[in-house]
Amino acid sequence: MGKQSIELVVGVFVLVCLLCVAYLTVKVGRMDVLGGDTYQVSARFQSVEGLKTGADVQIAGVGVGKVSNVIIDPLDLVAVVTLQVDKGIELTEDTIASVRTAGLIGDKYIKLTPGGADEVLQDGDQIEETESAIDIMELISKYAFGSV
Repeated sequence: MGKQSIELVVGVFVLVCLLCVAYLTVKVGRMDVLGGDTYQVSARFQSVEGLKTGADVQIAGVGVGKVSNVIIDPLDLVAVVTLQVDKGIELTEDTIASVRTAGLIGDKYIKLTPGGADEVLQDGDQIEETESAIDIMELISKYAFGSV
């Protein structure tokens, strides 16, 4: 084998390895390169303390999406959370969105509790029923100082 043949084989091997790493990065990270198989809904909360972009969206403890954006509505001064939900999941108009904590001091996530309505939310719709985050430190301080 000549020097050029060995260099060609090594180059092809490196290229294949880089393609495999790129593929695994996209698959493991659940990145959506070409739009993905999700649709977007939003929800308004009084408090989303500790909730971050990229947090899980779950139904019955199973991940069905991610939080794609958390902003404040400048008019109402409430948090507006945008959710990317897998297309196979149909949310009804009476779905309840709650900010929850994984464990005692774990990460925040959005828990969706499906309702029984007939009308299904479409891309861009808003979840009307929400439950804001519970501030554990505030509850402890109220209990400790007798305000409860």
